[in-house]
Amino acid sequence: MMMSSNNMECSAKAKEEEEITKISLMRSLVETQDPSSKEVDDMTIRRFLRARELDVEKASSMFLKYLKWRRSFVPNGFISPSELTHEIQQNKMFLQGSDKKGRPISVLLAARHFQHNGGLDEFKRFIVYIFDKILARMPPGQDKFIVIGDLDGWGYANCDIRAYLAALSLLQIVFVENKSLKSTLLEEIDESQLPEMYGGTLPLIPIQDS
Repeated sequence: MMMSSNNMECSAKAKEEEEITKISLMRSLVETQDPSSKEVDDMTIRRFLRARELDVEKASSMFLKYLKWRRSFVPNGFISPSELTHEIQQNKMFLQGSDKKGRPISVLLAARHFQHNGGLDEFKRFIVYIFDKILARMPPGQDKFIVIGDLDGWGYANCDIRAYLAALSLLQIVFVENKSLKSTLLEEIDESQLPEMYGGTLPLIPIQDS
């Protein structure tokens, strides 16, 4: 059964109105329990709601736990590159342009990841730093981003199992091996926004320089 354009517009409008209503409800709930949440914008609230299928109670619980964790793990409110010396030296994470839907694009060169003296805590700080950088690039209304996980040259020496488990606990990345890589990427990303190493025109931009 095909839906007409008018019906699709009405459905999208109804969903948007539902989200606006639930953002207001969730904000009232979380601000009562944690006044610091007043500083959080509606887009962040919306992301938590969508992550819990617009269930206000579940999204609020998740959000409040996040705020508590953030205060303890990022007491200064942000992660400084000076706290990520070993991670940045590996030059493995890059932040590029945006895909055709406006989603920020990042590139991970997995073969450049090795265990280092900074340990697991520095790696976790690096993940938070990456998230903060990507979220700062998201346009209004967007709540997703793309990670190109490049496994070329990746081997046993790069297998830092503790780091990978830590990463998987914080985000979900799908690594795809595809012989038609350029054509696959061009389905989602315009050539002007695609890194040069994948057939596009953009040079790689280290995340700390983005």
